[in-house]
Order: sequence, then C-alpha cells, then structure tokens
Amino acid sequence: MAPEADLKVLAFDVFGTVVDWRGGVAMEMAAVANERHLTVDAGAFADAWRSKYLPYLNRIRSGEMPWQVLDGVHRASLRELVTELSLQSLTEADLDRLVYAWHHLPAWPDSAEGMSRLRSRYVLSTLSNGGMAHLVDLNRAAFLPFDCVLSTELVRTYKPDPRVYRLVPDLLAVRPEQSMMVASHVYDLAAAAGQGMRTAFVRRPQEWGTGKTEKLDISVDIVADDFLDLASQLGA
Repeated sequence: MAPEADLKVLAFDVFGTVVDWRGGVAMEMAAVANERHLTVDAGAFADAWRSKYLPYLNRIRSGEMPWQVLDGVHRASLRELVTELSLQSLTEADLDRLVYAWHHLPAWPDSAEGMSRLRSRYVLSTLSNGGMAHLVDLNRAAFLPFDCVLSTELVRTYKPDPRVYRLVPDLLAVRPEQSMMVASHVYDLAAAAGQGMRTAFVRRPQEWGTGKTEKLDISVDIVADDFLDLASQLGA
C-alpha cells in the first residue's frame, strides 16, 4: 500500500520533531546567565535538563509520582538541576522564565512550510507530552499550522502509554491505519505502530546539537530528511 493511501490524519510529536527545544532553552539560559553574571554552558545545561525528562515521565506513568502537566515536570527537574549545578543564585523569576521558554521554542526551518504543504491534503494534529495550554502557546509563537491540539493531558498520562495514541482515532473519527505518527523519536513511533498507526521517522540531526540522528532500529512506513521531504513523499 502506498504511504498516502487512505491516509487522513498526521499526528506530530512536537519537542524535537517540530521545534528546536535545545536551541530555544539554551538561548534563554544564556540570556539569564548573562544577566546574573554566571558562567554556564547553555547547551550543556539544556541537555542536562532534557535528560531528566523521560525518567520523570516514567515515574508518573508508573504511579510513583502523581500526575502533573509538563510545566510541573519541567519545574521539578529544573530545581533538581539547579542544585546539582550549584546555581542557587537563580531567582524564582528566573526559574519561571526558563520553564516558560518551553512555550516559545523556535520551529525548525522547514517546519512551517512543510506542514503548510501537508495541511493541503491532511488533517494535522499535535500528539505531544506538552499540556494543552502549553501547546497552544507554542503553536501560536512558532506560527505552526495545526488543525487540532491533542495532548497527553487529555488522558493524564505520558507517552508511550497506549491511551495517548488512541486519542487520534477516538477524537478525530478515523481508523488507526488512517493516521500516521510523525516523530524523530523511535520509542514514540514504535508505540504508535503498536496501536495500528502508520509511522514516519523524520531525521533531526541537530536535536541534541550533535549532527547525528537517533538510530532507527524499527520498521517504519516513511523515512524523511525533513518536513519538506515528508510532504513530497506524501504527495503534498
């Protein structure tokens, strides 16, 4: 079956796939550090903060921690990181500013154009760990042409819980195979495929600033260099 056959909905992971979390967070941290006269490797700071992300989400999924939206996760992990890096001179306002940086991350250069092409043919939705208000802020700030915002907040758990992926057919009135998960993260695609969705792996070599993409060790329907390539492969 051709990848686009009977396909109706594209569901996008957001952080890393659509927007550059590392660049946005590092830029904000660099500005805060400059104002506070701190010597901080802003890129390493962003990496260290992000590295706490999945362990926190796993603890929530397992029931070890109570449910909280991603802003709460970011704040808790930031407080932990501030202690580890001896950055206690950062104020509460500074912490607020860093958490809010995740609400106005820059899109990758191809995101808006590629998604606009895709939207001419498909319904575009987020399917993200970000909270509802968070994703609305992010989409408006980056001028992203989504038709719909779907968040893990709707099922009060986090990826890769199967309930997250079932949001797409349940709320957008399609069969699972009429939807495609678009992500740069293999675990996300594997979980989506497990719920009957089609899958598109998009290479994002600068997500961690390394020039290397995540290793693709599963079978997917499409491998794309960026959203423009994805649009071409899907006939948009």
